[in-house]
Amino acid sequence: MFNPQNGPRRLKRRAAALSLCVPVLITVLSACDDDDFPFAEEDSPAESTALHHSDAVQASLDRLIRDDGFPGALAAVHGRDGQVRDYTAGVSDLATGAEVPVNGQVRIASNTKMFVATVVLQLVGEGKIDLDAPVETYLPNLLRGDGIDGQKITVRQILQHTSGLDDNDEELATNYSEVQHTYFEPRQLLDIALAKKSLFAPGTGWSYSNPNYIVAGLLIQKITGRPLGEEITKRIIDRIGLRETYWPATGEQTIRGSHPHGYFPDSNSSQTDVTDMDPSMAWAAGQLVATPRDLNRFLTALLRGELLKPEQLEQMRTTVDAPAFDTTGSTRYGLGIATFKLSCGATAWTHGGDAPGYTTRNAATEDGRAATVVVTGALTSLPTAQHVEQALDTALCAQP
Repeated sequence: MFNPQNGPRRLKRRAAALSLCVPVLITVLSACDDDDFPFAEEDSPAESTALHHSDAVQASLDRLIRDDGFPGALAAVHGRDGQVRDYTAGVSDLATGAEVPVNGQVRIASNTKMFVATVVLQLVGEGKIDLDAPVETYLPNLLRGDGIDGQKITVRQILQHTSGLDDNDEELATNYSEVQHTYFEPRQLLDIALAKKSLFAPGTGWSYSNPNYIVAGLLIQKITGRPLGEEITKRIIDRIGLRETYWPATGEQTIRGSHPHGYFPDSNSSQTDVTDMDPSMAWAAGQLVATPRDLNRFLTALLRGELLKPEQLEQMRTTVDAPAFDTTGSTRYGLGIATFKLSCGATAWTHGGDAPGYTTRNAATEDGRAATVVVTGALTSLPTAQHVEQALDTALCAQP
C-alpha cells in the first residue's frame, strides 16, 4: 500500500477498477523567485523556452485529470537554470471544488525509504554499522521464520530489497477502511512478513518489501538510542532546511499544512476521502509528509553529496536489476534509491511512493534537474501508472 510503483504485479490485479472522471476546474502555474527557493541558482531561461516547458508540464497534469480521472494533481520542477516552477490541475476537494494548493503537503509514502537509507548510511560512515554485517549483529533474534534467518541477511540486503522478506501491503490493503485509523507498532508490521515463507535465499533475488525498511528503522533506533523520526529530522530535515517536511507524531492523523485531499476508490469504485489516516501502518517504509519542492530539494542535496560521504553515496548508488519496480521493467535499485533512463537520454535517480490518497513520482538528474509529480488518487490500471510516470518524464525532459 505504501509501495512505490511496484508496478505490474499489483496493478494487473486491480486493472478492472474504475476511476472517477473529474473535469479540469482550475489550473495554476507559478514561477517562483530565488527568494522562495533558497538553494536555486540564477534564473536565465529564454522566455520562449520557459513557455514551452510550462505548457508541456501543465498539459501533462491536465491530461491526468481529464483522461485518468484523478481529482487533483500538483508538481514542482527545478530546472537546470535554477528556476523553480509550480503547477496544479483539478480540484483539492471534490465536495467544495477548492483549488489545489501550490506546493501542498502530501503523504510521500515510500519516498520515506530514501530518508531511512540515508540515515543508515550516515551511521555506516560514522563506523557504527557495517553494511555487510548480518542483521543479527545489531538486532538479535529479530528475523526468524520459514527460510528467514537474521544471521544470513545483511544490512545491505535489507536496504536493497534482496533479503527475501515478503511484503505486508496486501494484508493491510485488503480491508483498508478497517485499519485506516488503527495504530500499529513496528513489530506488528514486521510480523506479517515473518509469518510468511521467505521468497528466496538472501542475495539471490530482488523483491520490493516494506518490512525491509521496518527492519532498517528498528536498526536506526537500536544504534542511536533515539526515535526514528527524531533522527530523520535532525540528520536530514533540519540539516538541509526542508521547511515543509515532517515526521507525524504518534497518533497524528491529519496533515498539518495546506494540502489537497487524498482519495481512494472504495468497493464500489467511488472516490472516498482518505486524507486523514494513521501513518503508523507504514512507519519507516512510508510515514513522512512533504511537499514537491522539498522532495526535489532532498534529492538534489543527496546527489550533490550534502548528506553522505562520497564512499557511502557510492554504495547507495550501486544498483542491481529491479524489473518489478516500475512499469518499464528496466529500473535498477540501489540502497533506498533507484535509477532509470529518461526518454531524452539522461539518467535519473528516483523512488516514488503510493499512499492511500496520494501517488508521488519524483526524480533528479546529475545536471541539476529535479521534478516531483503528485496525483490525489490511486493507480487503478497499468496505463494510468504509465501516464503518471510519463508526466514525470515530461517535467524532466522538457526543461530549459
